[in-house]
Amino acid sequence: MGSTSSNAQNRELADWYRKIKNGNIKLPRFQRMEAWDRGRIESYLETIVQNLPIGITLILNVGSQEKFISRYISTAEPETEDKVTEHLLDGQQRLTSFWRALNNNYESETYFVYFPEFEDYDDYPYNDEITIFCRTRYLKKGQKYPLWADSPKQSLKRGFVPTHLFRPEEIQSEIDSWIDEATKHLEPKDSEPDALSKFKKYTKFQKDLTLRINKLRETIAHFNLPYLSLPESTPKDIALQVFINMNTNSKPLSIYDIIVAEVESEMKSSLHDLQANLDIKHPKLKDYFELEFLILATSALLQDKLPNHRGMAEMDKSILVSNWDTLENCLGRMAEFMESQGIYDKARLPTNAVLSVISAAFSQIPESGDLAGKGEILLKKYLWSSFFTNRYENSAASRAFQDFINLKRVLNDKLKENSEPYTEKDIPVLNRKLYPLVEKEELWTIDWPKRVNIRARAILAISTYLGGYDFADGKPVSRKNIKKREYHHIFPDALLSEAEIDGDVALNCALITGKTNRNIGRKDPLKYLSERYDWAEREIVHSRLSSHLIPIEELANGGYEGLEKEERLSKIYEDYESFLEKRADYVMSAIEALVSGKQIYADAIIKDDFKLPPALENLNKEIEQIEISIRDLVNERLLAVSDNPFYQFVPERTRQSAEGKINSHIKKFPGESLNNYQSFRKKLNFFTLGEFKDLIIKKDCWSQFEDTFKSKPNLENRFNQLFTLRNQIAHNNDLNDILVKDGEAAIMWFKSILN
Repeated sequence: MGSTSSNAQNRELADWYRKIKNGNIKLPRFQRMEAWDRGRIESYLETIVQNLPIGITLILNVGSQEKFISRYISTAEPETEDKVTEHLLDGQQRLTSFWRALNNNYESETYFVYFPEFEDYDDYPYNDEITIFCRTRYLKKGQKYPLWADSPKQSLKRGFVPTHLFRPEEIQSEIDSWIDEATKHLEPKDSEPDALSKFKKYTKFQKDLTLRINKLRETIAHFNLPYLSLPESTPKDIALQVFINMNTNSKPLSIYDIIVAEVESEMKSSLHDLQANLDIKHPKLKDYFELEFLILATSALLQDKLPNHRGMAEMDKSILVSNWDTLENCLGRMAEFMESQGIYDKARLPTNAVLSVISAAFSQIPESGDLAGKGEILLKKYLWSSFFTNRYENSAASRAFQDFINLKRVLNDKLKENSEPYTEKDIPVLNRKLYPLVEKEELWTIDWPKRVNIRARAILAISTYLGGYDFADGKPVSRKNIKKREYHHIFPDALLSEAEIDGDVALNCALITGKTNRNIGRKDPLKYLSERYDWAEREIVHSRLSSHLIPIEELANGGYEGLEKEERLSKIYEDYESFLEKRADYVMSAIEALVSGKQIYADAIIKDDFKLPPALENLNKEIEQIEISIRDLVNERLLAVSDNPFYQFVPERTRQSAEGKINSHIKKFPGESLNNYQSFRKKLNFFTLGEFKDLIIKKDCWSQFEDTFKSKPNLENRFNQLFTLRNQIAHNNDLNDILVKDGEAAIMWFKSILN
């Protein structure tokens, strides 16, 4: 054993990076794959940018032969293989996160460094100090959204610089290029007043940004990540034992333990006793989160402190104790409120950031009367907006604090310095310009809700809000039975796996009993529903499924037995696609109502979707017929003057949009070939009304259509009337007589022109 001692050594991140890039470091195959979520990755990167100490890693030196079967760190396969000199036994999550974040090659996340001094976007800064920000990404029309995350200008406007500009390589030209792109809109024109003064300001801004980036690059490059080194002579079994020992964690002292000691030494009060009594009075509380955290975070907000370790440490502990009755009441009301919103426990809670905000806000809301009702509606808007925007994806504590301060101002009718009242738009999470709602296309991509994911759990929360009745026994979900519920693939996972489709998405999940889950097994939906109908009325079965916002007609397609393999797989794909499309519509309707503080009912959402009034249905069909006629006209006129009108006349943005939709269509329907969509007429099937309008009135196209439409302004007006009517019908919005009359006039005009 004496020959197997380890040596502690220092190593800068630049050296770690170089060794990973060159392939000198590999992982033993027994190491688990990437496990850190974006929260852990952000926390780790923040430790680096703040230049704080970090834990030690463990390597085994490699001699002429590797002791373990190995693999490269994820996405770090070298272009040319170099000699492997080290096996990383402990620290792979840290180094994998470091490598991938500094190359920004995560598929669904993009990482940024936030510099508060460069933000010019939000009235409420994202943070008051340098930090890490992660933006989740999703596909829409063949592109990664949100688009701003790939735009230097829009990123910098938000104070964000992408982490790949901080990788320790010689990339100054790449940095300069990014800065030029991000700031070129600020460069003054020679003709502007005070152009020289503005130009000096512009170049100073660029210089300051360059210096700030390079200073942090130096910090990151020279950051010390120490390691213990086992010599290459270390026996394999000993190396494994050291690895196991280093991965056995002990429980550290918590902030709560420290505050308990402060309270008991200074105030002679037992915080443990107060907490025990709180648990007796409000036993539901601990279902949502650890009581220690709820007590400290809420108390911090009640003292206008951040609901995090810093705020907890700064708050006055004597006020915590003297204010205990208020704190206790607020926490109890919060638990009742969460239950009223169909949220029963921590495992299904989308984000814990809302708990202390809602608790503290109840200190400003009376327990009865009109103001109580007004306050709870505002909290409902806050809760569901927190779930369906990206407000709490990052830096949740500082954002919770900002939202609470402004919730309090609105609840108390406070005035701004200009004597105007604070409104809901001053609460950042309720400001749709700053924090837009999740889009329907993003709903398709949201992860399985058993995993930690705000939006995934939020989608599930809509079902529990609506009762989440079990398919078989008909019992609603409740605090008492929710822990016995299982995460069920509505469209059977076995069926989807057969078609190589990932069914682990939130839109394909429902909480049902274990018994029902196992009874369904891998049966196709049509077969299972038929069995239900044998012993329960169709309306009863439909009512239970509707409580999960499950589109029954799309689910009941089924009938895969007896089909040839290719036909079977194609039908599974098309049916699943149709199911997701419809369920996304239902969920989106529910979201829009909930974030407006409205009560939702499953039957209302589904019935509204199923049936349009006959008059509106006829209008919708007439609009569709006009659209077909416009496609035919555009195809005929532009092909008459060009062999390739798609590239000669169609604006680039419209081309990209159409091609993205075609690619998405091909992915959804793999039986179809891209060759089927090469003709101009086929591509026109993917244009919107607005895109047709822009194409027809385009300067180099108008001459082909002027004899038909005569007046550009009149044509634009008619297109706008048509689009407005169709949009209102599609989103089931209220239609007034003026909108309908305008739309009918546009329909009559187009029909007379096109006929």
